[in-house]
Amino acid sequence: MAVSQEMMKGTVLPIILKLLSEKAMYGYEMIQVVNERTDGVLAWKEGTLYPWLHRLEQEGLVQSFWEESAGGRRRKYYALTHRGAAEMTRQVAGWHSLSRAVSVVLAHPLPT
Repeated sequence: MAVSQEMMKGTVLPIILKLLSEKAMYGYEMIQVVNERTDGVLAWKEGTLYPWLHRLEQEGLVQSFWEESAGGRRRKYYALTHRGAAEMTRQVAGWHSLSRAVSVVLAHPLPT
């Protein structure tokens, strides 16, 4: 089932922060993980991810660094800062609260 861009917008921030709480990642790696874990439902592309990463870096929630991979290729990695870790906790808690509330509303049948 396709998810609208509007519906997907609210998921990007908590997902990025949660992924980076697991480990530092480069952008394409994050895209692959999201697409894999969601069985392609979210289907992130570079245009979804990179503007967010740049904004989060400007806000001090993530930091970037360059690292050379085994094949000699340089990749830009992103990692959470302490502020980013605190924001991740808030974002994930908020998402769980919202998700539960929406699920409750959607689960109840309309009165007849």
